[in-house]
Amino acid sequence: QVQLVESGGGLVQAGGSLRLSCAASRRTFARMGWFRQAPGKEREFVAGIGYSGDRTSYADSVKGRFTISRDNAKNTVYLQMNNLKPEDTGVYYCATQIELTLAYDNWGQGTQVTVSS
Repeated sequence: QVQLVESGGGLVQAGGSLRLSCAASRRTFARMGWFRQAPGKEREFVAGIGYSGDRTSYADSVKGRFTISRDNAKNTVYLQMNNLKPEDTGVYYCATQIELTLAYDNWGQGTQVTVSS
């Protein structure tokens, strides 16, 4: 089983940028995803990426502002977040997609992102 550790969160003003990292304990060939959970809301999908860096997908709310990428040599997935909005506030998690399903597991502990207006 792979362990995932997120980092890079913080407090930023609206319009600012952050880059989140998700470091895996070993190489994984799985599709990776970023999710977020705002206070009082359910966790929601943000972005996903295939092993080769292809097959990227994004939630409509972040398209054009967020970019997901991965460096398999470093076993790390990134989420570049630009033009942040207060509604992007939440705890951001990464996870691996379970093969042949739409489900994800191996959730990390999350990193807090707070965007002030």
